[in-house]
This record gives sequence, structure tokens and C-alpha cells, in this order.
Amino acid sequence: MRILDAVKTDDVSNVGYAKVCNADLLLATDPDCDRVGIAVKNKAGEYELLTGNQTGMLLLDYICSQRVKHGKMPADPVMVKTIVTMDMGEQIASHYGLRTINVLTGFKFIGEQIGKLEKQGKADSYVFGFEESYGYLTGSYVRDKDGVDGAYMICEMFSYYATRGISLLDKLDELYGSYGYCLNTLHSYEFDGSAGFAKMQSIMQAFRGDIKEFGGKKVIKLLDYAPGLDGLPKSDVLKFLLEDNCSIVVRPSGTEPKLKTYISVSAENKEIAEKVECEIVKDAEKRFD
Repeated sequence: MRILDAVKTDDVSNVGYAKVCNADLLLATDPDCDRVGIAVKNKAGEYELLTGNQTGMLLLDYICSQRVKHGKMPADPVMVKTIVTMDMGEQIASHYGLRTINVLTGFKFIGEQIGKLEKQGKADSYVFGFEESYGYLTGSYVRDKDGVDGAYMICEMFSYYATRGISLLDKLDELYGSYGYCLNTLHSYEFDGSAGFAKMQSIMQAFRGDIKEFGGKKVIKLLDYAPGLDGLPKSDVLKFLLEDNCSIVVRPSGTEPKLKTYISVSAENKEIAEKVECEIVKDAEKRFD
């Protein structure tokens, strides 16, 4: 088993180097080493990138299974994730008896929850926190995503399964078999200048209209975080909970002149999920007019 670390994601020559080395696992961090992404070999021998959501789910399941196996699950276990992170994470957490705390986008809000648990005398309750943008944290020793911690846990998880003849893609398929296939996508729409800002405000108001469905999926509940919700700060974010464990989140970017939609679809398989996702996107984009 060979692991190639510190691959620069913007240098394609490194992929060729990885092939020469015949690495089983590729890891890459961003310059300040708080995010970490991975690629693993598929059955055809080609490298396949895993999304931040997929890696987070694998880590969550692995950490929980090991805690249960070794009798180290706390009395009131907690998993923290952002509201735009894959909803399937809650299903995995629930399976292991974890309580899920959903927070606004940004790992600082996950760190904030760790602090709150400490004040309650429940620091040990925190089991895992992750966000879809490749951020993971397994302990309460820092208040931000940590690429070092993430890389260490990924390597441990990869090695554990490898010694049992299981690839991370095999394990991912197993999770899909247990909880249903889940597809998460992010779509960004750019609106420049003051006119663009006004346009985004108008679009957000359109989404706050009486919307009954997206792509044929009925809206079960609308979560509007603008006035503050579930003890979270006020934020111009909307999350539509749809039937069949699907959802769509709409929010303006906090750092760029962009409007973002995060779509989560549960389905029998990838093909059906992609079709449903496409219909939800088309329906959502109608509100842009």
C-alpha cells in the first residue's frame, strides 16, 4: 500500500507522478492546510476524486463504528455539520445514536458549538464535525477545520479498510446501500456590481414566495434563517426540505458577488439522482427571472 501526500491540486504533473509511484491514495491540502481532499483508485485502476461530502460521510461512519467497537462512544454523542452539508450525514449519525447539530455555513460555527458543549461540561460529547468544502475535525482541541487531523484520520481509515480488502469506494457503495444513494451539488451564479447585488436580493425574495415544489418534489418545510433560527445568528439563507429526503439551500455568498444553491438528492441510484437533480436545478433557475 502506497500513500502519496502533499499533491498540489493545480499541478497535473503530480498526477502523472502518482501513477508512476502507483500510489493507492492521494491526499492534497490547501496552502494553509485546513482543508484536505483525496483520490483513490477505482476498479479500472484510474484515480477517482471523492467530494468533501463523501469523505466526511466515510469518516463519520468509520469514527462512530470504531468508537462503538472499542466502547468509547460518549453518553450524549454529538455530530456537528453545516446546513449545506450532505443530509445523509444525519442518517449515519442517527444510526449510531448521535445527536446532530446543524449550523450556518463556515467552520467557525462548528467551533462555536464545541465551546458551548465545553461550557455545559460535555466536551467529550463532540465526536465529529464536517462541512462539504473539505473541512473535518475529530477532536475539540482546535476551533477550525484541520487538514493535519483530517489527513491523519483519512490515512487511518484507508489503512483499516485496506487490510480487510475493502476500498473506500466499496465502503461508499455500502453506505449508499444502507441509506440510499445521495447526490450533492453546488451551483454558483455570478452577479457583479450594485445592480447584481440588487438582483440577488430580488431573487432571494422570489424564493421566499409560496413555492410548492422543486422539480416535482413537494416542499415539506421551509427553513428561513433571516430572522435567526434554532439559536443561530441571522443569515440570508433559505433551506427547502423536500419529499424523499431531498433538499435545496439558497444563499448569497458572503465573500463573492455570487448566489449559491446547494442541492441534495436521495434516490435509488446515481442515474435517477442526477435526473432529479437536473429537474430541481431547472425549477430553481426559473426564480432568477
